[in-house]
Amino acid sequence: MLTLFTAKSILTMNPSMPTADAILVGDGRIIEVGHEDKMQPWLDAHPHTVDRQFSEKIICPGFIDPHLHPTMAAVLLPMEFITAMRWKLPWGTVEPTTTAEQFDQRMAALHAQKEPAAPLFIWGYHQLWHGPMGKQRINNVSSERPMVVWHRSFHELYMNDAALKMTEINEQDIKPGAQVDFSTGHFYENGLGLAIFRLNPWLLAPDKYAAGLQRLKQVVHHGGHTSIGDLATGLFDFESEANALATILEGDDVPFRTRLVAHGTAILKGSQPVEDGPTLATQLIERNSHRLKFGKHIKLFCDGAFFSQLSQLMQPGYIDGHQGEWLMPPEVLEQNMRAYWHAGFQIHVHACGDLGIELTLDLLEKMQAEKPRFNHGFTIEHFGFSTPEQIKRIKVLGAQVSANVYYLHELSDIYSREGIGYERASQMSRLASCFTNDINTALHSDFTMAPAEPLNSAWVAVNRINHAGEVMSVQECLTAQQALEAITINAAHVLGMAADTGSLRAGKYADFTILDEDPLTCDAMRIRDLRIHATVFEGKVFPLEP
Repeated sequence: MLTLFTAKSILTMNPSMPTADAILVGDGRIIEVGHEDKMQPWLDAHPHTVDRQFSEKIICPGFIDPHLHPTMAAVLLPMEFITAMRWKLPWGTVEPTTTAEQFDQRMAALHAQKEPAAPLFIWGYHQLWHGPMGKQRINNVSSERPMVVWHRSFHELYMNDAALKMTEINEQDIKPGAQVDFSTGHFYENGLGLAIFRLNPWLLAPDKYAAGLQRLKQVVHHGGHTSIGDLATGLFDFESEANALATILEGDDVPFRTRLVAHGTAILKGSQPVEDGPTLATQLIERNSHRLKFGKHIKLFCDGAFFSQLSQLMQPGYIDGHQGEWLMPPEVLEQNMRAYWHAGFQIHVHACGDLGIELTLDLLEKMQAEKPRFNHGFTIEHFGFSTPEQIKRIKVLGAQVSANVYYLHELSDIYSREGIGYERASQMSRLASCFTNDINTALHSDFTMAPAEPLNSAWVAVNRINHAGEVMSVQECLTAQQALEAITINAAHVLGMAADTGSLRAGKYADFTILDEDPLTCDAMRIRDLRIHATVFEGKVFPLEP
């Protein structure tokens, strides 16, 4: 049985037929895109129905977020949010908390509300709004209840004395050089791994974790997605994550598919050498199901978190003189990259600062010299700070960019004053430069680092307006067409899925996002406010609640 969907307009992202008004679907795939009268031969030859419920709507390719973290989201979404920005979630809105005093008041209120013995997990702290954090500050709220304050970046957290006791972490556990300050209960970057390992019994408690994944399903659907990328499967515990994802994200009620990209070191057991990684990663493909698929992709890490101001920067660095951090020391990143490059993997590298990007490009250039590859799909993930020269190198080396443009909105104002200065802050996410140089460029949320709302990312990319209302480097604004490409077909290329999704043409999955208005013709300031009416996943309609 074929189904013919009609629409006011269909935005195909296919340059050979950019718009249409009818799309014919069968067995979850697109049969033909175009005009109803031209499809009559198909209709004459096959049983069919005509579905006109979207006749006054706009059909776009299903939105794709090529970089978020389902497990991280499942862990964080059940937590209490105390954030500097308003968070609008399907089940409610969290109002902003913008001072240290407000943060402490909110912590105290949550402590008073909760069952006395239960650990309290709080996410969203950021020092630039909420002041210095440490275990004594948390102890002042409660020294009896285990409390964990997770940084907005996710890359660091603080525990009070009761939480350290609960997890049985003591100073003897801290190895020399570890990114841990036990005196303040601060675990950051690689030191975070120790904290997570000890917290996993609470973070991954089956009921709580399953509830978090159910919330993640809501968030993804609410954003209009039909495909997402899990960019670091194994962030907490590989087997627990993989099993839970298979249980909850594979059902017929799930209106999206997930490309799983393994954390490059999480798949190694104990003292297994890096060289075993490609074999182990390839074996993961045997686990594939309809909605959850590994491919020959791997995630590696270069420098520290953008939100933490731990990205590695070239001169003049940070205003206060502090240094960034390496998530993988350069020699370790090179060793890992070489193993996966020579094995033919598409490599995704977390690289935020311009020095981190420079190292990443240097290593890519070295790999190309050792073993030239074409269409390798090497992707710079996040792409916070960059230089014009690096844009040219990205093009020459055949790499692509997956950018979190939301950094610009939330952080460029405060970073211009308390981070890196106005010039560099205004030029975060040089997206127009990427498009001008014909670099495949996608937008992602890195949820929960940004709202999992592709239209919001597109709005930031088109308008480049920060939280203070200032337009930052208008020269780097995208057109609405470019922004829509960045959340559809370009994102599909980043995930290696462009043959099956990302645009609307014959043979691809029937994945659509249904909008009330046309994002290409509406006022650019309204893009993020456009109502998502429904999604269609492989031909099946999944309405959104009004």
